[in-house]
Amino acid sequence: MIRVLVADDEPLIRAGIRMILTSADDIDVVAEAGNGREAVENARGTAVDVALLDIQMPVMDGLTALAELGRVAPNVRVLILTTFGERDNVLRALGHGGAGFLLKDSAPDELIHAVRAAAAGNAYLSPAATRHVVDALSSPGATARAEQARNRLDGLTTRERDVLALLGEGLSNADAGRRLHMSEATVKTYVSRILTKLDCDNRVQAALLARDAGLHPGDV
Repeated sequence: MIRVLVADDEPLIRAGIRMILTSADDIDVVAEAGNGREAVENARGTAVDVALLDIQMPVMDGLTALAELGRVAPNVRVLILTTFGERDNVLRALGHGGAGFLLKDSAPDELIHAVRAAAAGNAYLSPAATRHVVDALSSPGATARAEQARNRLDGLTTRERDVLALLGEGLSNADAGRRLHMSEATVKTYVSRILTKLDCDNRVQAALLARDAGLHPGDV
């Protein structure tokens, strides 16, 4: 079972999310919180696989809670759930190690899919959030970021670059393994090595770095 924590300051929203998620046979909502501080404390004291955090919450907002969770519960995968789709929020969430970003008007099936993807170690961005990331990558500062990203990739071996290119497209370890004719366990080892070399907290950050550097699966 995928153990989920839901944090939102509106009880009706939490109830709705719980109803959607528990309709899936493999998901269980094990904790709820009305603010970011409660979410961090609950994640510290409860076995949680995925946390769904609203951005706009009292006491501690979702982005601050995301950063705190990275310190006190690094194994918890965090999805940011909000009505606000501003580019800065999306990029901040990913920069702090978030596993993905969803808007509250997402379809129930998309919410379930995102939780499953996060639990499997994959990234998930709603279509609206993806547009913000693409816009940012094509912004005036993109050229400088691309050069910095390419410099960071210099220390990777050819095979590590192959794996990273597929991470940049959001492929799972299993899918990347099939593409590269490698076992899933071997890909997982490569991913861990890549994250260490690039000083990335998670595969989402590595994937964005691959995009910044212009690394594409066509290069594999």
